[in-house]
Amino acid sequence: MTMILDRRMLIQAGTFGLAALSIPGAALALYAARGFTHGVASGEPSANSVLLWTRFVADSDAQLTAEVSESLDFTRPVAGGSVSASGARDHIAKLTVSGLAPGKWYFFRFVAPDGSMSQVGRTRTLPVGETQNFNLGVFSCSNLPFGWFNAYAHAATRQDIDLTVHLGDYLYEYGLDVYPARGQALPGRSVQPDHEMVTLADYRLRYASYRADADLQRLHQVAPMVAMWDDHEITNDAWREGAQNHQPETEGDYATRRRIAEQVYHEWMPVADLAPGGTLWRSYQIGNLATLIRTESRLTGRDEPADLGGVLAKGGDLAAALKAFRDDTWQYPARKMLGDDQAQWLGAQFAASKSGGTRWQVWAQQCVMGSLKLPPETAQWVPSDAPAIVKMRAAAGMAAARAGLPFNMDAWDGYPVQREALLKSAQAAASDLIVLSGDSHNGWGFDLEADGKPAGVEFAGHSVSSPGFEAYAPTIAAKDVADALVRANPQLKWADTSSRGYMTVNLTQERATANWHRMRTIRERSTDMTSTASQSVLPGRRIMSAPG
Repeated sequence: MTMILDRRMLIQAGTFGLAALSIPGAALALYAARGFTHGVASGEPSANSVLLWTRFVADSDAQLTAEVSESLDFTRPVAGGSVSASGARDHIAKLTVSGLAPGKWYFFRFVAPDGSMSQVGRTRTLPVGETQNFNLGVFSCSNLPFGWFNAYAHAATRQDIDLTVHLGDYLYEYGLDVYPARGQALPGRSVQPDHEMVTLADYRLRYASYRADADLQRLHQVAPMVAMWDDHEITNDAWREGAQNHQPETEGDYATRRRIAEQVYHEWMPVADLAPGGTLWRSYQIGNLATLIRTESRLTGRDEPADLGGVLAKGGDLAAALKAFRDDTWQYPARKMLGDDQAQWLGAQFAASKSGGTRWQVWAQQCVMGSLKLPPETAQWVPSDAPAIVKMRAAAGMAAARAGLPFNMDAWDGYPVQREALLKSAQAAASDLIVLSGDSHNGWGFDLEADGKPAGVEFAGHSVSSPGFEAYAPTIAAKDVADALVRANPQLKWADTSSRGYMTVNLTQERATANWHRMRTIRERSTDMTSTASQSVLPGRRIMSAPG
């Protein structure tokens, strides 16, 4: 069954009092549905195991049976287990089933004590040994009020995606009329709660609201997912000790909010729980074809980004201030995105994968790694009636560019020293590095360099529904915007700043090809595409080439 949330349920929940919302499982009071409320999902695949997920709401904890079969009718069961859907975990049930065969598709379902059954899901294990082909579906930045998740719907109809990868911003934290602003939200695509998510009940209800979307449910149902949060699963521009969109005076202790965000993510997503002393980063071996390396870039080691905005706001001799910022603050070597432990692990992964005979080292992470400066043409892009904040950001970005500075310090552009060090570690390992990223809402293709030498390529995906550059330059032809950005940024070889959609990355022994699939619209429910753009990289080249 699909759970539908509306304001009446929240009003009814209010009769329990605010104190009830702070206790584990209090989301039960907010959800009218019972039984299997949010479909099924799977994730964390290995060669012989996979994690299975569902949510089952009952009046008390329920013991569910998971069944895994080679056949859709479940006449050939191969694995399973028992797992509790506990109120303390918002009635989420997750378990890892093992003993599966490598490189094989399976069907799975959950059975409740009353005999009712979940939807049937489809999942797979990873291959071992010689592997010729593997397809990734890559997603990021899905803001439900901006429009329909048509990218999810389209991908879910395909039979050629082996594994989905979500690079973060799976949902957004904002309240009503913030992002999207008043009048921009698509009618019928509201989320709950209608205020910013801050408390445990808020985060749980927001996930429940997003996961009620039929297209997202279907994507989870048909293929396993590897996922990691970016910032909006916590709050905007999150780092270890704070965030741009966290105000302690009204929203309480940041460490508490961060713990809640991590807890609810692990409840609602098909990801492994963090064991005591464990780490959030891990790798997935795809035969001898690729090592998929997933890192965490927000809460484990990220230092506060340099404050370019503060420099711009001071006034005075702006050119001198920006030069000082560029030559000193921006290059501060101790400022890191990943932290030392994760960075060392990542470098070791590059080396171990390559020395073990694996063709591609695929680093799945959140923020754009290639450097981006605004071009001079930006001044003509912003309409005269644009909001003041848009004009201010454009002016700030152009001032930074004139000083040789990028415009987004929250991306890897804000951590240039560690970026250089990590790319050098890939070079030292002779890696065939492919960086996957999201976050920016736009599509990018970069040739990454360190010390002026090729270090790998970056395929950065456009968003599922969050707006890109077209929202800030609505009257300018998309090709003109993309061409100007490419001219202004030597490492940038391709850009698309106007489309919503998703990427597929096709890995073979002969080449790796990224395909940016552009959806026709997000303002109505449709799986129509307008086009697909592709870029490739060949083994040993570490620069992009035309697709074969």
